Amino acid sequence: MNQSVEQHKSGPGKPVGICVVTISDTRTIETDRGGSLIVELIEQTDHLVVRREIIPDEPESMRQLLAECAQQDDIQAVLMTGGTGISNRDQTYETVSALFTREIPGYGELFRYLSFKEIGSASILSRATAGLINELLVITMPGSPAAVQLAMQQVILPELRHLIREATK
Repeated sequence: MNQSVEQHKSGPGKPVGICVVTISDTRTIETDRGGSLIVELIEQTDHLVVRREIIPDEPESMRQLLAECAQQDDIQAVLMTGGTGISNRDQTYETVSALFTREIPGYGELFRYLSFKEIGSASILSRATAGLINELLVITMPGSPAAVQLAMQQVILPELRHLIREATK
């Protein structure tokens, strides 16, 4: 029997525990518009912000934080904003993707497609990515509030519970 997409995605699911991470050398909680928007959008759902961090764009800081999150039973997803561009300082893509046990390439592809519809060819500069580190879902997005809103509302929140359910089967 074939299941429809909606049947496959439906069903009960518990709220997802999330760590929100801003990758920045300059942002503070007061100036972190992208991270604040992620928190605000999560708070409009039944999911939970368990932890929020602002860390420098340094591979070791990212690796350490992701290792800690993987050990926290109440965190199933890490949503990261910032450091996804192509400048020499942007190290999020290389650092995070090297840790993936399974990549989710459709996320970055869909995000860039939707971005292209809004900002045109500049969308090629985004290296937003997603994957699993064992059962921990990690999703990165650019730091701009417009990019965060697009990613969260059109891609991440509609699929978050489904992603977690599939990752933990």
